Amino acid sequence: MSSPKHVSLNGFASSAAERLEQYLAAKSAVQSNQIIPLTPDASTRNYFRVPWKKGTAVAAVYPEAFDPEVHPYLDVTRLFLDAGIPVPAIYSIDGERGIIVQEDLGDQQLSRFLESASEEDCEEYKERAINLIARIQKATEKAAELKSIASRLAFDEPKLSWELGFFREHYFGSLRGESLKRADEAELRVELNDLAAELAAVPRVLCHRDFHAANLLIDSKKHLRVIDHQDARMGPASYDLVSLLLDRQTCAPSLAELRHHRLYLLEERRLLGLSSLDPDEFAREFRLVTVQRGLKAVGTFSYQTAVCGRGVTYEPLINPLLEMVVQAAEWLERFPVLRRMLSSRL
Repeated sequence: MSSPKHVSLNGFASSAAERLEQYLAAKSAVQSNQIIPLTPDASTRNYFRVPWKKGTAVAAVYPEAFDPEVHPYLDVTRLFLDAGIPVPAIYSIDGERGIIVQEDLGDQQLSRFLESASEEDCEEYKERAINLIARIQKATEKAAELKSIASRLAFDEPKLSWELGFFREHYFGSLRGESLKRADEAELRVELNDLAAELAAVPRVLCHRDFHAANLLIDSKKHLRVIDHQDARMGPASYDLVSLLLDRQTCAPSLAELRHHRLYLLEERRLLGLSSLDPDEFAREFRLVTVQRGLKAVGTFSYQTAVCGRGVTYEPLINPLLEMVVQAAEWLERFPVLRRMLSSRL
């Protein structure tokens, strides 16, 4: 469900392609040249566009077999569809071959649309996306009722700490090749541990977890659709908003724009009957999440650059995101060691 890239089926995805060909052959006669590989985004899954009935579908091929009853993507898809969240419909499943065939939503990512759309259209679609965040949060109780996997996972202290540790390892180590001084590392750990503990203690709602604009597609009817939702979990109410507004940006939105969108989410929550949140407290939480989520993303981008060799895509995103982290920490008047260490490297 991302931009097509014509990759040889005998290349990196050969075993996945072979399993898919076998699966499709059992259903109907499909030639291998009708199967179009799609490029996954830092994913362990392989995606293909395939003929399906009178149109096309997207087949996700996983690296191993799975049980459909407990598969995270299928579990969260059932939850989101039940809650009216517009995710792709599931057409067919073959757990033994590790295949899920789903609705083809096309290739128009919101992120690309925003690059060339008018200011008015950009704002309209951002507000549509924020409405979806509120609707996902509205599904918090339903997630518990359905005993969804998402209701049993959370941005708890161990998860947040692990992500911050991943940042330390791959930004300073893998990307920059640095060994931090013992005193600096100890002081940084204290600040990041405090950050993880503080965010773990805030009230939790259902979060998509990776709600950036590349994971939102505009379908043929101009509707906004949600993808890549298998990692949904409980977390801070500002989490998905931070991801939408700040992930993969080459320059920070203005403070006025951030404030407008924070207030818009609070209003959308109110219209859905969700509990009211104090705007000032929400702004503070938003900045804390900006620091944590920003560092988590920098860890991922550093790993993709230094370890996976995908620097063309990910390295240009690192410094702008670090600048946003520093800015948020300065507004909070917190984390002086982190601010000093990042500012000296920008």
